[in-house]
Amino acid sequence: MDIVRNADGTLVVPVTPERRHDADEGAETAEGDQEATPAAEAEPATRVLHPGEGGYDEALAAWDLQQNPDRAPVVSTASGREQAMAIVHAVAEAPDAVAEAVEAVDDPEASGEALRHVLVGGVHSVEDFAAEVAEAEGGDPLPAHETTKIIGEVLSELDK
Repeated sequence: MDIVRNADGTLVVPVTPERRHDADEGAETAEGDQEATPAAEAEPATRVLHPGEGGYDEALAAWDLQQNPDRAPVVSTASGREQAMAIVHAVAEAPDAVAEAVEAVDDPEASGEALRHVLVGGVHSVEDFAAEVAEAEGGDPLPAHETTKIIGEVLSELDK
C-alpha cells in the first residue's frame, strides 16, 4: 500500500497490524481439548499522520521517494539551499502562493533537492533548517511541523 498525501498536509500511511500469538495448531487447552487456530490474514490498516506528529517527517520523505522511485540520491547545493530557504519563507508569509514561490526562484529543482535533503535528516534537520530560514530571511523560526508541512507542499508543487 502506498502513502497518500492529503491536501491538508496529512499523510495516510500503512500500519503493520500487531502480531497476534494465537495458540499453536494442535496445542492443548486447559480442559485438555485439542484446539487448532488457523492463522488469519490480517487486513492492511492505515493511520493518518499530521505535521509534527512522530514519524511524519520520515513518512513524508518516503512519500516523496514513492513519487519518483528512480530518482538519484538527494544532493543539496549551497545555491539550492538558499533558494529553498527563500521558498519556505515566502510560503510561510503567503500560504496560498506555493506555485508563485516556486516559480520565483532560478532553479526550482535544486531547491527541491535541498528540501528533500532536509527531510532525510529527520526532525532535528528540519528544526535546524527552520532556524536557518529565520536567520537568513528574518523573523522567528517556524515550528518544525509547520516547516515540514510547507516542504511537503513545495515538493508536491514541484512534482506537478
